[in-house]
Amino acid sequence: MPTLRIPTEEEIRAAARQGEDAVVLLVGDMVQAIVMLGQKVQELEDKLAKNSNNSSKPPSSDGMCKPKRTRSLRKSSGKKSGAQEGHPGSRLEMVEKPDQVERCLVEVCAHCRTSLEKISVRRIERRQEFELPPIRLVVTEYQAEVKCCPHCGCENQAEFPAGITQPTQYGSDFKALLVYFNQKQFVPLERVAEICQEVIDQPVGEGTIVEACHQAAHLVEPVNKRIKQYLIETDETVHFDESSLRVTQTNHWVHTAGTERATNYHVDEKRGTVGIDNAGILSKRTGNCAHDDWAAYYTYRNARHGSCNAHHLREFAFLQEQYPQDWEGAMVEYLLFIKKAVEEAVVQGLPCLTSEQLRTFEVRYDELVEQGLASNPVPDKPPGRRGKAKQSPPKNLLDRLGNYKAAVLAFMYDFKIPFDNNLAERDIRMVKLKQKISGCFRSTDGAKTFCTIRGYLSTARKNGFSAFEALKLAMRGLPYAPDFLPVIG
Repeated sequence: MPTLRIPTEEEIRAAARQGEDAVVLLVGDMVQAIVMLGQKVQELEDKLAKNSNNSSKPPSSDGMCKPKRTRSLRKSSGKKSGAQEGHPGSRLEMVEKPDQVERCLVEVCAHCRTSLEKISVRRIERRQEFELPPIRLVVTEYQAEVKCCPHCGCENQAEFPAGITQPTQYGSDFKALLVYFNQKQFVPLERVAEICQEVIDQPVGEGTIVEACHQAAHLVEPVNKRIKQYLIETDETVHFDESSLRVTQTNHWVHTAGTERATNYHVDEKRGTVGIDNAGILSKRTGNCAHDDWAAYYTYRNARHGSCNAHHLREFAFLQEQYPQDWEGAMVEYLLFIKKAVEEAVVQGLPCLTSEQLRTFEVRYDELVEQGLASNPVPDKPPGRRGKAKQSPPKNLLDRLGNYKAAVLAFMYDFKIPFDNNLAERDIRMVKLKQKISGCFRSTDGAKTFCTIRGYLSTARKNGFSAFEALKLAMRGLPYAPDFLPVIG
């Protein structure tokens, strides 16, 4: 970028003496620098103006500068906050068969001190306390008999139970608990060890926790392979997203793919098509795929793409703040209008919108895009600069709305494709939460272990199965697998 330098009075007079051409050249250089500085200022203002409400930035990035005014994209339901009328509620209820009963006796009259020991009980008042028993590990010793055959002299030893291979070892359920703390609840290794020491009075080394996690990842890997195959073959819409992850102090990427019933995570050094290919799901799909407008996704032409309109609405919120134009608000209202039409059709049990509705929606959509393009023409390329001219944010969004029209409106063509990609964002949020709590991964193996276990646990949760129970089954060698997963080989 040209350096903005204010000419001295002597330079100005010298240019004036040289004639009109010299003055024009001097002023032209200054104007070019001022224009480019203005563009840079606009870029910085745009960056400062972005927050979790008008862009894809997470709420954690807002810091102490929270948005002054929340502009939620959701419409008010008109209901008061909190539990609604008729909600059953929940409380600590008495159990019919308590684990133990303590009888509180009436021995003397509180008024006259007469003995009541032999008086029959009129009724029993009950109160129940729910309390933890003393928490400690139960140590079971297995003793294998050794006998000598009197006939041949051969020494015979009984077999230990399956899985009992060491003189001392932790049981599968306890190792499942270690994995649960570290992988499901994101408790760092040091704190898991501290919990074991302080809560159950059992010192556990960090290496033991790491080894338990590696063992769990190995045991659930067959289930993850079935999940991956299901995500390739299913007729359901599969949601895709990606996010950065620090591994060994370098930037890696986690690619997620999921439905309402299953999740897969893949960590890779690459974000683009190389990373997506290594994940091995989108590159093999021919069905519905929901994602944002990142160009790499659209290179897979065999898939049917659906774009995330929640992303578009947040971008429009930013544009209306920084680059207000009439077509922006109209497009927001129209996308939501189409969404409402789809929802009403679903409620009525209709399989699709009518051809007339589709034509009407397409024509109006095209009109709004054309209106936006008329207000945001292709910028002129600055003289002396290589490459394409930098476009404004409105023009960038318009290009995507035009180029990916079929994906933006996919939700109105096929009711199986949702309006947004929020499911993938919920899945990927767990990765960011892990990084925020525990920091980066010290090894690639640790990152892969996390992704393997999280995919397994996310799938269990989506099918109403307890994460801890799923880990206990896995550590016993019988990992949980939903019935709908395909059987491989």
